[in-house]
Amino acid sequence: MILQQLYTKCLAQGAYFISSNGEGAIIDPLREVQPYLDLAAENKTTIKYIFLTHFHADFVSGQVDLAKATGATVILGPNAKAGYDYHSASDGELFILGDLSITTIHTPGHTMESTCYLLKDKQGKEEALFTGDTLFIGDVGRPDLAAKTDLTTQDLAGHLYDSLHHKIAPLSDDIIIYPAHGAGSACGKNMSSETSDTLGNQKQNNYAFKLNKEDFIKELTDGLTLPPAYFPHNVAMNKKANTDFDTIINRGTTALTPDQFEKLANEMEVLVLDTRSVSAFAKASLPQAWFVGLQGQFAPWIGALIADIHQKIIFIAEEGTEEEVVTRLARVGYDNSLGFLEGGVEAWEQSGRTVVATAEVTAQEFVDGIAAGDIKNPLDVRKAGEYATSHIEGLPHMGLDEVHVNAHTLEAGNTYHIHCAGGYRSLIYASIARSYGINNVVNVLGGYGAIKKADTSSIKLT
Repeated sequence: MILQQLYTKCLAQGAYFISSNGEGAIIDPLREVQPYLDLAAENKTTIKYIFLTHFHADFVSGQVDLAKATGATVILGPNAKAGYDYHSASDGELFILGDLSITTIHTPGHTMESTCYLLKDKQGKEEALFTGDTLFIGDVGRPDLAAKTDLTTQDLAGHLYDSLHHKIAPLSDDIIIYPAHGAGSACGKNMSSETSDTLGNQKQNNYAFKLNKEDFIKELTDGLTLPPAYFPHNVAMNKKANTDFDTIINRGTTALTPDQFEKLANEMEVLVLDTRSVSAFAKASLPQAWFVGLQGQFAPWIGALIADIHQKIIFIAEEGTEEEVVTRLARVGYDNSLGFLEGGVEAWEQSGRTVVATAEVTAQEFVDGIAAGDIKNPLDVRKAGEYATSHIEGLPHMGLDEVHVNAHTLEAGNTYHIHCAGGYRSLIYASIARSYGINNVVNVLGGYGAIKKADTSSIKLT
């Protein structure tokens, strides 16, 4: 038996490859399918089934493209309805894979179609459970994403409690739990950075197994933040056949000269995106470019900040990363990349066009500037929860996730010094604020992490 977790850190997402005697399955595939085809070829495996645990919110699945490429059958759980060919599994249905078997366990709660898949070896011993967003390591899936007028968030939380306690808890303690997401996903509140664990450990350490039903529902529904706006779009995309991935890649990796790039950039509906490193963007970029670097939580921030999933995008990338940019945009449903700036910012500048730099200060200069009264408008742009945990006393909070609202309260004539946790999100904030006419934004290098390491005796951290 081969069981491989394919964990994509920037999406906090786990897909799975299982193979036995030349027959294989993929669970929760990402949008691009070539890695699965390569893995199958490497292991002399024919992909027989593609299992989806639920209509994912965090990303768009590649199940349709993968089924076309392999002839595999897409398996969806009970209650799932989609606009492509699939097999609707019943609760307890058995699928044979070489010497192995996979059994569906319908576990409504996170969503009503959510289904776990139980892997057994050829002796019938329970080996692993692929839990989707029903059970994470240290957490469970949020119950509000599929709430409707006739099915409240509390109703879904109740279903999830029943699924956990009546469907999952009775399984063997030594089976390995493989979830669809880990820390960083917006589908839970307190997920661990671990990507697998035994069920026994989770029953001992995961709060979800320790509460009675009433307390569980209260815990799960309190303090929920608004989900990213792209979530429902991704769910809708996973219920239908979308533009094939090769078409998206071919169009998105079109090389554009500065003249062609400028012509597109001047069209109001086209967004210029700079995907390079923090240091490269700060040194020089195009005046209207939004920064969302590939080296950070790229796709989640794209989804959180670009409201229109159909947004046309042209981009600047480090040489050789162009296909990766288009791939990672498409993973969260942004399929309308139109091309990249050939030769990058250097070609743009050499053509006589304007570039801009983003001013930066060290954490110590930031602390000293606040203490001396020289920095008049400092801002903390981390998430509200991070700010609530610890911040510089008196420092205003304006989270990046609400930049499109709070940037309008800034004054164009002022200079703002901003920090996040590490210097990545604050640069995104600075770039978007600039697109709203706030040109004097200074980034604090290293963010709050560096601030805590500086001499802070002149200010107070609370």
